[in-house]
Order: sequence, then structure tokens, then C-alpha cells
Amino acid sequence: MSRTARSPFLLAGMMAGAGLLHFTVPKVFDGTVPRVLPGSPRAWTYASGVVECALAVGLVHPRTRRITARATAGFFVGVFPANVQMAVDWRHRPALPRAAAFGRLPLQIPLVLWARKVARAEGASPS
Repeated sequence: MSRTARSPFLLAGMMAGAGLLHFTVPKVFDGTVPRVLPGSPRAWTYASGVVECALAVGLVHPRTRRITARATAGFFVGVFPANVQMAVDWRHRPALPRAAAFGRLPLQIPLVLWARKVARAEGASPS
């Protein structure tokens, strides 16, 4: 299987893993929810976990892969404020956690590009 062919499955695995973490260690994610959002942070944590798991499922199925990959790229853009919130909140933490929080910010760019690549690759393949 080529690297390009594995790409949607790797992306799906990453999304599923991240989604499941929202349910197994929700407290970690609660603190990244921007305070301007209405409702409880835990509700947002669980909702984003559900979305990540749903995106993972959609990426696995060829019939839904292209639209789901586009939605995944949008999701990565949409959760960027949570990464910014984490970086702001962690700016006074020790060096390693602070570096991890700030390191997440530029990581969104390759994730968006990866999801877009999956969408384009799926659009180029015969139906």
C-alpha cells in the first residue's frame, strides 16, 4: 500500500485517538476550551471528542472520505483558538509544557495541509 493510500487511515487513526482521549482524560481538554464559549468546558470537550471520532469514521470510508477530509481541515482551523488558549494559559508553566503548548500552534498548519491532501487525492481517484 502506498504512502498516499495509507494517509487517510493514518489521519483517521490520529483523529480517533484524539477523540477518545477527550473521553478518557477530559480534564486535560477542559482547560483548553476558550472561556468566551457558552456552556461548560466539559460539554465542549465531549462534543469535540464526538466530532473527532465521527471524522475518523468518515475518513475510513471511501464514499465519504473527500468531504470528511475537507471537514477535518476545517476542524483543525476551528480548534486553533483552543490551542491559542492553551498557549496563553501555559505561558508561565515550566519550559517543557510551555514549549509543548506553543509547539501546537504551528502544528495546525501541516495538519490542515494533510487533510486537504487527503481530500485532493480522493477527488483525483476514479469513482
